[in-house]
Amino acid sequence: TYLYSSLQVTYLGKVSTTGMQFLSGCTEKPVIELWKKHTLAREDVYPANALLEIRPFQVWLHHLDLKGEATVHMDTFQVARIAYCTADHNISPNIFAWVYREINDDLSYQMDCHAVECESKLEAKKLAHAMMEAFKKTFHSMKSDGRIHRNSSSEEVSHEFESDDG
Repeated sequence: TYLYSSLQVTYLGKVSTTGMQFLSGCTEKPVIELWKKHTLAREDVYPANALLEIRPFQVWLHHLDLKGEATVHMDTFQVARIAYCTADHNISPNIFAWVYREINDDLSYQMDCHAVECESKLEAKKLAHAMMEAFKKTFHSMKSDGRIHRNSSSEEVSHEFESDDG
């Protein structure tokens, strides 16, 4: 059985990003923008405002109320539409970010960079590893269901995962 990852985080928000090549460093600029907005907005350090749950096929971001309890508001991300993710940011090692292909009502799409702040660098890395596992499971399942026909499909999507834990 797959053990999914679930961590309390501070959701920093999302910002649209351009480009189709998602390579190392591509989340730096959006993360800096989100971090600056976030640090300007807060008077003091406030507790986690979300619960990030990574599973095969779907990532859930449950928004928490001021008491730290889950609200009805939840964002769902399809793992297959995540183009890139990393826990390696210069501005803070505690940030985990992912680029998501959001499909609009008119079937056009945009790439949004989402970021969360974790309690530690280790937690951010844990999320990156969990995302990698969810990705492997999702694509393995899609291949065996015949939804992916060419072997190159999974390689077209770039991900960066740091394997060191220090």
